[in-house]
Amino acid sequence: MAATTAVTGAAFGAALVASGVYQPAVILDQLTWENCHMLQAFLTATAASAIITTTTQKIGYAKFSPRTYADRGWFAPYDGNVIGGLALGAGMALSGACPGTVLAQAALGIRSGYYALGGGLLGGTVWAAVLRPRVDSWKKAVVAKQADKPAAASPPTNFQGLFGVSNTVALIGLEVTFAAIVGASLATYGPGPEAKISPVVGGLIIGLVQLFSVAVRKSLLGVSTVYEDVGDWLLYYATSSPSDKKDDDKAVAKKIPAINSITFSLAIYAGAWAFALLVPYFGVSPSSAAATSAISPAVAALGGFTMAIGSRIAGGCTSGHGISGMSLFSISSYITMASAFVGGGLVGLLL
Repeated sequence: MAATTAVTGAAFGAALVASGVYQPAVILDQLTWENCHMLQAFLTATAASAIITTTTQKIGYAKFSPRTYADRGWFAPYDGNVIGGLALGAGMALSGACPGTVLAQAALGIRSGYYALGGGLLGGTVWAAVLRPRVDSWKKAVVAKQADKPAAASPPTNFQGLFGVSNTVALIGLEVTFAAIVGASLATYGPGPEAKISPVVGGLIIGLVQLFSVAVRKSLLGVSTVYEDVGDWLLYYATSSPSDKKDDDKAVAKKIPAINSITFSLAIYAGAWAFALLVPYFGVSPSSAAATSAISPAVAALGGFTMAIGSRIAGGCTSGHGISGMSLFSISSYITMASAFVGGGLVGLLL
């Protein structure tokens, strides 16, 4: 399992570099609607993933459930998706990165990527140590207060349940809609100026990585969990004592954090670095505009911190909620990504 996770992560890192969506300028220009390279690649990858997830489930090879709502008990079942999505987008606008693309940025020596990654890891640690326990306590208190009230009907989690359509109809609707958006944006904006290959081709390459992930792991792409898991590992060691390690019962009782997301993320870094080394055409030179991004270290770190917190509140990021969750027609994922574009757009206008 670790080997297939590493290979998938490396392939994803290479795909991010090949598609060009890792570059800060591509992300920032998308959020301010100066070009749509990111949107074109993103929707193409999601459309390809939708075909993959729908087909593999239809033939019984794998089973994927729609992503659930990030219900934090604040104001609606989807409150975490809205608030988290807004924070995710704001962080993207500040850092010029996403939770996954920042790994490729760091691998290729893009200066702002180092600080954004550091801010993201700090954000994940703050989430694990401080915010997550408080959010969980708040939700438990809300649930306890509503214990005597009739349980409200759970909202549908996907478009099939919302509109009462079949998987086939939902898939056709998604493919036609995304094709129209990509086509219209290409006609209006063309590919982004940083594009080294067509964003549609780049999106299809990411879709191929999704296919590989489903084929060998029966799992979908997603990155942002790594920030929380790193925080959990730091807490694990910070709260461990010598007596814990000597006492087998305590050692068993103390939950060992997950390692899968860390393996996947390290492989993204390695895959991006190796691909740029082997195919320099797709890389960036140390003196390029991408490598010497005008994003200041403080702003990049703040952006990384904010997007990590936002992704954890929302329960996913541009890969987990975006490419994977949207391909499953998950309503929570569409709410999250719409909120991210709103949050990123508003912050982008202020910068």
